[in-house]
Amino acid sequence: MQSKETADLLIAPRWLAPLAPDTVAASDHAVVVTGGRIVAVGRVTDLDARFAARERISRPDHVLLPGFVNAQTHASMTLLRGLPVYPPLMRWMRETMAPAELRNVSPDFVRDGTTLAIAAMLRAGITTFAGSDPFSGEAARAAAEARMRAVIGLPVSETASAWAEDAMAHFVFAERLWDEYRSSPWVSLYFSLPASYEISDRLLTHLRSVADEIDARVAMPVNESEVEVHDTLSQHGCRPLQRLANVGLLRPGFTALHMNRLDEADLELAKQTGIAVVACPQSDLRLGSGSCPVWELTERGVQVGFGSGSPVSAGAFDPLAEARLAAQLYARGGGGPLTSSFWLGLATFGGAAALGLSDTCGSIEVGKAADLVCIDLGTLACGPAASILDAVLFSSTRQQVSDVWVGGRAAVCAGQLLAFDERELQRLAKQWTTRIQS
Repeated sequence: MQSKETADLLIAPRWLAPLAPDTVAASDHAVVVTGGRIVAVGRVTDLDARFAARERISRPDHVLLPGFVNAQTHASMTLLRGLPVYPPLMRWMRETMAPAELRNVSPDFVRDGTTLAIAAMLRAGITTFAGSDPFSGEAARAAAEARMRAVIGLPVSETASAWAEDAMAHFVFAERLWDEYRSSPWVSLYFSLPASYEISDRLLTHLRSVADEIDARVAMPVNESEVEVHDTLSQHGCRPLQRLANVGLLRPGFTALHMNRLDEADLELAKQTGIAVVACPQSDLRLGSGSCPVWELTERGVQVGFGSGSPVSAGAFDPLAEARLAAQLYARGGGGPLTSSFWLGLATFGGAAALGLSDTCGSIEVGKAADLVCIDLGTLACGPAASILDAVLFSSTRQQVSDVWVGGRAAVCAGQLLAFDERELQRLAKQWTTRIQS
């Protein structure tokens, strides 16, 4: 009799939704994990016969999905959640956010805020996030210590900051952090830029050279607001995306954030240059900034993912709500039928691809990291369901996330957060609430 292969973990849900390349939810399928990676996907009976797993987890009312990817957020700003939010964006940033950040942001603010955000994201089924925060070294350390997959932005600016007195000092800081995390299994880095009207052509050109030299990704807000489009037209005689193309910044490896209010030329330029896009539906609508034409971009072959943007304006980290809102906006615009797997795919594989991580995570495939999320569909709200993925997208909420694994390590189990001590997190949050209010 042939001996079984050893494995670390076998997860047997009621339904399995790989999302890429397969888009259907299959019943009676399982996933086998060894060394933090997926080593087999198939029928439960076949995998039980083939593998002797050290741990076997059965979830009879659940669907197993790839972990959600929050492809754009400002994680530490979770400490400022609760500030008033009102449109338009630029007025809110100037009158509310800028003063609050000036009073409160510090290295320990970023470290503690990022830690709280990571815990909240894991509880919502997010296994990877891209963060753009000040004191980015603290954000990177928080992610590495939590063993959370993170893509951390290296801020580049022409104005002085608390960690760099000018533009070149920002690059020196970025180089130091780049060397520190070059071999990290959890943290990767990218260059994070402010809105295009806040940065000169000269610095954009220099950044392009540096990014090309070290093969770094670049991300920045583009067409986030009507003011940005108007100011760029006034100063440069073209729209924001065209200006970035003129300085040679648009290429595969560039991610445009928000991308609202696009015209036909913008859509075609995104297609031609091979950039990725991250839409932030909830935050942008709440701030009156418009919405990203997700379907029109994907129809042209542009890779699109979802991000929450600022947790102050978006509220809770909620990838299901982002995908659901995008689907509803598309339907309201008179679009034809698109499957729930399409929208859920953008919240998983789409975000991973936009961050340059599509070979690592974003779908349930052999060889990829075991970044997985289990959602309990055994509730009155979700059944009976003719389509499992419709039930996930339109009936379930982040509260139904029961289990989360990052690199095969359980971060949430049966609804309980394992990666952190929740009482300690609550104490930390209350401490910061007192500090901020005072």
